[in-house]
Amino acid sequence: MKKQIGIIGSGTAGLQLAYALKDDFEVTVIHHRSQDEIRNGRIMSTQVHFGSTRARENRFSMPKWEDDHLLNSVHITIGNQKLFVGSLNEPALSVDQRLYYSYSMEDLDKQGVSFRMERVDKENTESLIEEYDLVIDCTGKSGPLFPFPIERDLSPFHFPQRKCITGYFLGIKPNHPLGINVTVLPELGEMFEIPAMTEEGPVTILFIMAIPEKELDAFKGIKDPSEFTNRMKGTTQKYFPDIYHRINNDQFALCDDNAYLQIAITPVIRRSYGMLDDKLVLACGDSVFLNDPITGQGCNLSSYCVEKLASTLLEYKDLPWDSELGKTYWNRTKPFVKQVTEWTNAMTQPLPEHVVQLLLEGAHDQAKADRIAEWFADPRKAHEAFFKTTIKNNS
Repeated sequence: MKKQIGIIGSGTAGLQLAYALKDDFEVTVIHHRSQDEIRNGRIMSTQVHFGSTRARENRFSMPKWEDDHLLNSVHITIGNQKLFVGSLNEPALSVDQRLYYSYSMEDLDKQGVSFRMERVDKENTESLIEEYDLVIDCTGKSGPLFPFPIERDLSPFHFPQRKCITGYFLGIKPNHPLGINVTVLPELGEMFEIPAMTEEGPVTILFIMAIPEKELDAFKGIKDPSEFTNRMKGTTQKYFPDIYHRINNDQFALCDDNAYLQIAITPVIRRSYGMLDDKLVLACGDSVFLNDPITGQGCNLSSYCVEKLASTLLEYKDLPWDSELGKTYWNRTKPFVKQVTEWTNAMTQPLPEHVVQLLLEGAHDQAKADRIAEWFADPRKAHEAFFKTTIKNNS
């Protein structure tokens, strides 16, 4: 008889886990929003699925998306100076999570994965632990539901480092070559421009990472789509002229009234396993690996840890599911979690001088520009560049 696994949460980690585990275990995804509520609701974040994540999704036999909106480059600007366009080794893709999640839920349901509509809180977790052989917390930014201990050395912040302001817009001419446009405004924040796919077609995500109480933190109290759109247009005109010059004023609008979001998170990393009443509980994704979005690693880190967790569970399939399994999973993921987190935390601070020098060198050396673009696709290379002061092509 197959072991029964309850996954709490239907975001990136929860759904990818369901795909990875469904052939070997009885999987139930416990969630509190229906497919229609997700599809027609508010955007939840931004997302970029880099090449390694897309390869894992292929290994998990997840749905394939159209490939005519692939992102092949990373554009880097500091202040008003466009430095370079670096090419990615493998193309990336951004799909509106409302579409990605709802479609994946429908597909999993057809393949025999059970879905259970239930809002789980800390009061009713005990009954779930008794019901399943294993419960995995994939509740995302709202989690965790279980007392997973904080890793203090990876969690230095006690308040948000950025205000995250994002909208999915029509009426912006895509950059060329198609890719992610990163603009760093020292002492103010950053702008990420991300071409993305939605149910209604292609859009451009404008994602401002504003240092709190600085000039980019200019969207306080805005709760109306039209007001948000007007404020974004004014902000791009003042601070991001390259984007503003590609805006068609007659067409510039949110792709729907729910396509904008403001959020601020305090990054925190937790150990991803624990024992409650002598029973193992695990976690994956933002519920325990919550980084600042500044490096765009949310879904990629979740996907990496999903694969490590799935392979560990398969290895222990006929063994006891106890603290030894938890330690094995944590030890397999911690090195990568550490590298992503240390790089991400460093990016929220003023860039080190040697990193600024690397960026300037990329303006005159395409090979270096391409390696810098790969920082986002393979954060181990970014970590090496930030903390070893040299870029080595270890691809």
